[in-house]
Amino acid sequence: MSVSMKPEIPDILAIIAGNGVYPVLLAQSARQNGIRRIVVLAFKGETERAIVKYADEVKWLRLGCLTDFLEAVRNSGARHAVMAGQITPTALFHVRPDSAAMALLAKLEKRNAETIFGAIGDEIRKLGVELLPASAFMESHMPPAGTLSARAPDDREKADIALGFNVAKVTSGLDIGQTVVVKEGTIIAVEAFEGTNATIRRTLDLCGPGAVIVKTAKRGHDMRFDIPVIGMNTMKLLRKVRASALAVEANRTIILEKDKVTAEANRMNMCLVAHACD
Repeated sequence: MSVSMKPEIPDILAIIAGNGVYPVLLAQSARQNGIRRIVVLAFKGETERAIVKYADEVKWLRLGCLTDFLEAVRNSGARHAVMAGQITPTALFHVRPDSAAMALLAKLEKRNAETIFGAIGDEIRKLGVELLPASAFMESHMPPAGTLSARAPDDREKADIALGFNVAKVTSGLDIGQTVVVKEGTIIAVEAFEGTNATIRRTLDLCGPGAVIVKTAKRGHDMRFDIPVIGMNTMKLLRKVRASALAVEANRTIILEKDKVTAEANRMNMCLVAHACD
């Protein structure tokens, strides 16, 4: 069952923009959905400068400076915001947090994407700004269950996909990661702090070509942030490691530039599947 919902159309939207093409596509989609004014809160060294073309205002911020960030949210005039795009995982260990950020982190027993962004979301809410689901205005990029590529998975790939999702639901629930790599019934790699791309890169040395990559959201996942996303950068890596299949969770994964991703899968003779989970 789909967890996405049709958001109300606010007059002003603040986009909290991480890296990659996702924030750019979100800005385009939000505009097409009738948003009059788009204010982007961008992070130096993370957010793509292409976002400037689709925003009415861009405020460039230093990652880790919570005081300036909240002030930018307050001054944006928006009453609705969306977090879009990831922050490079290793950046969390290299930023210089201001006193407000240090105080926020000190209150957290566990520090992961959900707890950190959840705490930031609470601070945003205190300003009277509602944090919308990360899927807001991106419903057309979230495929329902089915085979998206020309080639359907064979019996071996179907078994590996099923195993991968069973494992991924457990590991993601432990805040380990959303991605699992399987080949011929063997768990090859599980995503940890390094992120999906680094997990995929190490599979070639571990098992050679023919791996099945599975990406899911954890049960009870807060869809306001850290929603599973794949795009052309993912496909380039899958070509490099000569993966045989990519399976994502239906209705809970954003596929950026879906037509390009599907065409690339077909060129690779790789099967691309949106898998229904319980």
